[in-house]
Amino acid sequence: GSHDSFSYWVDDKSPVGPDQATAIKRLARISLVRKIMKKWSVTQNLTFQEQLEGGIRYFDLRVSSKPGEIGQEIYFIHGLFGIKVWDGLKEINTFLEQHPKEVIFLDFNHFYAMDDSHHHFLINRIRSSFESKLCAVECVEYVTLQYMWEKKQQVLIFYHHPLYQEYPFLWPGNKMPAPWANTTNVHKLLQFLETTLEERSRYGTFHVSQAILTPRVKTIARHLIRGLKNTLVHRNLPMILNWVKEQKPGVMGVNIITSDFVELVDFAATVIALNDLLLEEDESAS
Repeated sequence: GSHDSFSYWVDDKSPVGPDQATAIKRLARISLVRKIMKKWSVTQNLTFQEQLEGGIRYFDLRVSSKPGEIGQEIYFIHGLFGIKVWDGLKEINTFLEQHPKEVIFLDFNHFYAMDDSHHHFLINRIRSSFESKLCAVECVEYVTLQYMWEKKQQVLIFYHHPLYQEYPFLWPGNKMPAPWANTTNVHKLLQFLETTLEERSRYGTFHVSQAILTPRVKTIARHLIRGLKNTLVHRNLPMILNWVKEQKPGVMGVNIITSDFVELVDFAATVIALNDLLLEEDESAS
């Protein structure tokens, strides 16, 4: 999985998003401030298609309306506005059309400046993008690749808002817990990932290990121009990747792992390779 999957393109000419504090919105009237914000808002370099081609199958999505804009268009957002959600969904669907056995998870987990009419607009966009590819809510343990292939379904949508109850193809957010370490310290992060795996529900939910470091205000103040990638990610990714290599998938093991800048190391290939351990288990059991 990728963290803030859509943030490869954010618009430093747009107004600051409603996910930011009032003080930052005031500061961001200065264009230099928005340029600095962009350095800290971008967590991925690759487009949706490039991420998909690189093996990413879980997408972490934050969305917002544009206050003051006529209509109900919804955009991706991380400090600054990204592309229209509709354009991203179409790009993902094109990949799925070309790869009918691939399955993806779209996790809509933060919503800003959206009332019910915005939600219904977005949900209808999701439905018209994927149509029969959408997998209806089911017992998590039933949803194997074989199950999806037989039904010709390819997309699971997780929707962290009460309106999920009105649509059979929206999975509740509590089926996709993603505990967040909220630290700049790689050792604390790895300890947190270990602890949350031990506390993972044995059955009934997916599970996201967020292998990401989060800058504090003072981190940003100290390294304004360097940005997220050069300050936190480059230095710590090899250590995070070593943790990933030591994991086992399956019950009480890792399930979905997300990272920033997924192309900087062999992140996707390393996560995918963990599945070989399950195959080895199957062979030894038989």
